[in-house]
Amino acid sequence: MKKVLLVLAIAIASVAFSNAQELGVRFGDISGGNVAIDGIFSTGQFSRVHADLSIGDGVGIDLIWDFLYRPLGDEAFNWYVGVGPYMQIDDPFWLGVAGEIGMEYRFNSVPIALGIDYRPSISIIEETDFHAGGFGFNIRYRFGE
Repeated sequence: MKKVLLVLAIAIASVAFSNAQELGVRFGDISGGNVAIDGIFSTGQFSRVHADLSIGDGVGIDLIWDFLYRPLGDEAFNWYVGVGPYMQIDDPFWLGVAGEIGMEYRFNSVPIALGIDYRPSISIIEETDFHAGGFGFNIRYRFGE
């Protein structure tokens, strides 16, 4: 059953990440390891989906909806707040909810975005637990700019 879930998660993530507006890596405390493929999918002018896929200590998938995404002063600095599900396919299996607050800088001369964020999470399935870690650093390439 775990192998089927793993193959299904990788297939869904492959299709999802192929349509990303930004794609890169996230370093830090992530479900499933310390490094993840990091993608951004725009859902409107002030909202987006922030997705991560990590492989290491099992497979980790985070899918955060950043419902506030606003510029700070000029267009280069942005801040965002969001919430969404996360899952770690391992032994044991983890399923829960993660929050996110972060800030990013989007370079004007090159299509690169650098960001830092904080993602505390609450595990619901295998056991109920609060994880206060979740600091991360993002480097992403912006497509179409």
